[in-house]
Amino acid sequence: MVENEEEEEEEEEKEEEEEEEEEKEEEEEKEEEEEEEEEKEEEEEEEEEEEEDEEEEKEEEEEEEKEEEEEEDE
Repeated sequence: MVENEEEEEEEEEKEEEEEEEEEKEEEEEKEEEEEEEEEKEEEEEEEEEEEEDEEEEKEEEEEEEKEEEEEEDE
């Protein structure tokens, strides 16, 4: 009787530990996914900034060219 109870307790403890381990793994996985998502967002932001910079640069060049042409016309 007593031995049976001990076995049951051990079994329950074992199950609890497994559940905790699973939860821990899920939590780590979730954190990892969030980190990846953040990295992805940062990369996208950087790309957008680069594109904007390139666009700005292009516009400035066009403006300069336009000014040069106007000067030549005079």
